[in-house]
Amino acid sequence: MSAHSTAAIAPMDNPLLEYLGIRLVSLDAGHCTFELDVEPRHLNRQGSLQGGVTATLLDAACGYAGLQASHGELGNAVTVMLTISYLSKVDTGRLRATGTVTKAGRSLYFATAELATEHGVLVATAQGSFKRNVRTSET
Repeated sequence: MSAHSTAAIAPMDNPLLEYLGIRLVSLDAGHCTFELDVEPRHLNRQGSLQGGVTATLLDAACGYAGLQASHGELGNAVTVMLTISYLSKVDTGRLRATGTVTKAGRSLYFATAELATEHGVLVATAQGSFKRNVRTSET
C-alpha cells in the first residue's frame, strides 16, 4: 500500500464523494484506498451504515484503482457491473475501502475491493468491471 497523502494525489474531482466525506488516501496504478469516518448522516433507520454508502465506497475504490495512467494523470471510467457482498454491520468509527485491479485490457478492467473497520473487521467486499473512457481527437 502506498504512503501517499491526499496532498500528493490529484484531486478526486468527485462532488458526491466529497459531500459524503470520503477521502482519497492513496492512489497508485492498480491500487486505491479511500477512508470515511462514519457519522449519523451515513446511517440507515436501523442505525447501521446505509448500504448505498457501502456501495459507493466500494465502487469508488474499484473504479479509481484502474484510473491512473502510466504518466500519472487520472483518467475516467464508468462502472459496467458491480457485485457487493455485505458481511458485517457497522455504526461508528473509521472505514477503509481498498481496491485492486485484477485484470486490465485496453478499455475494460476488472477490480476487487474490501471495506473494513479500523480494527480490521471486514464489512463488505465487491468485484466489478469498469470501462475506461477512451479520448479521441474529437473530444
